[in-house]
Amino acid sequence: MYKIMTPGPTQVAENVRLARSRECTNPDLDESFVEFYKETCEEISRLLHTDNETLILGGEGILGLEAACASMTEPGDRVLVLDNGIYGKGFADFVSMYGGCPELYSRDYRETLDVQELENFLKEHHNYKYATVVHGDTPSGMLNDVSAICPLLKKYGIMTVVDSVSASFGEAMRISDWQIDIMCGGSQKVVSAPPGLTFVVISDDAKKAMAERKTQIASFYANLTTFAHYYEEKWFPYTMPISDIYGLRAAIDNIAADPNILARHEKIAEASRKAITGAGLNLYLKSGFSSTVTVFEVPEGTTAAAILDGVKNDYNIMLAGSFDVLAGKVIRIGHMGNNADFYNVREVFAALDGTLTKLGVPLKASMEKIFCDNMK
Repeated sequence: MYKIMTPGPTQVAENVRLARSRECTNPDLDESFVEFYKETCEEISRLLHTDNETLILGGEGILGLEAACASMTEPGDRVLVLDNGIYGKGFADFVSMYGGCPELYSRDYRETLDVQELENFLKEHHNYKYATVVHGDTPSGMLNDVSAICPLLKKYGIMTVVDSVSASFGEAMRISDWQIDIMCGGSQKVVSAPPGLTFVVISDDAKKAMAERKTQIASFYANLTTFAHYYEEKWFPYTMPISDIYGLRAAIDNIAADPNILARHEKIAEASRKAITGAGLNLYLKSGFSSTVTVFEVPEGTTAAAILDGVKNDYNIMLAGSFDVLAGKVIRIGHMGNNADFYNVREVFAALDGTLTKLGVPLKASMEKIFCDNMK
């Protein structure tokens, strides 16, 4: 088994694995599970600083993104897609497949979104039902300032769907203060549970928009309104993956018991970037650096595959390349959730030092040493 230091899925704690092995009841019939589900949802909402309702869905993080778009989009709706990364652009596909008309606001994939530039655009272009925003774009490590972007969009009457799958709990998130209408998260990133669950946090404005639709939602499984009265009726629209939810609850409890989680992520990310640049390598981004994933360019004279294979075969560590427009161009280190540990990340840089040296890539200094020095 390799040590996974990828930007999701991440390492899973033993108490989470054990929670998933608990004896199961029937989640369709046992009302105690409905209570457990609701309590878990409420804990997620509390940790994200909101009273908005959270729903846990049986499917990987992509399900949450699609369900948000499916539930919010009617044929002909104009939707603003903020695009400064691969996942940002990807929202347009969800909008289109449910009959909406996505309009791309495309910007440099190496720069975080400029809030003032966006406001200048919105002064003349704001006739949109909602906008999609990526908080943390995993393929590039991009972080966008949703604390400023979402209130700005709301100022112009535009609701927001935020992809925070790879950022939530590793970056600050205050859903109510930042006026986010739907926030989507996932189990396999900072949460550090196995893949298979997504959670969506839904504002009253978003619920009202769904309730007032003139057309039916063109999905059952991706229809958020099917959960509308689950607690009162003690009934779920489909059989819930009970073992996965037991594991998720343990992982969320771990987060609740970790008051330094944000500071730890930030410190490890800063030290990681210094290690990479101090060795003479190039970060992919120019701004908007995430605290959950660091991305550097493949140096001349080697390939992404050679680096990944070397680290895996010689050091038993799994890192990640990227895909789409970044395929073969970058290496990604996932220091999120349980991965965000000094010893884990130190091992990564020791492995990169050895692998790159073996591949003939000149380094100005030891990344491991720079990382350790900046973690003191």
